Amino acid sequence: MVGSEYLWPGRFHERLHISTRQNAGIVRDWVTSIGLEASAYGTHSMRRTKVTQIYKKTGNLRAVQVLLGYTKMDSTVRYLGVELEDVLAIA
Repeated sequence: MVGSEYLWPGRFHERLHISTRQNAGIVRDWVTSIGLEASAYGTHSMRRTKVTQIYKKTGNLRAVQVLLGYTKMDSTVRYLGVELEDVLAIA
């Protein structure tokens, strides 16, 4: 993807990308269409679940930090809900 290109472009020329509200609606509609409870599957919970799975499988906290776009490792640790001592032991 190049600088000004968006993964999900908007439908109108004045909007170059879809909004977070539109994204949430797409996810809600998709979750409902496959028979799941939409309130249990939001964009944020899916984001958090994915990086938690990556961390548990690889133990690579730096990769999770990059995927989340965090600059501080302690923010990443707090987001994942793991103890710093556990992270240091894995490292």
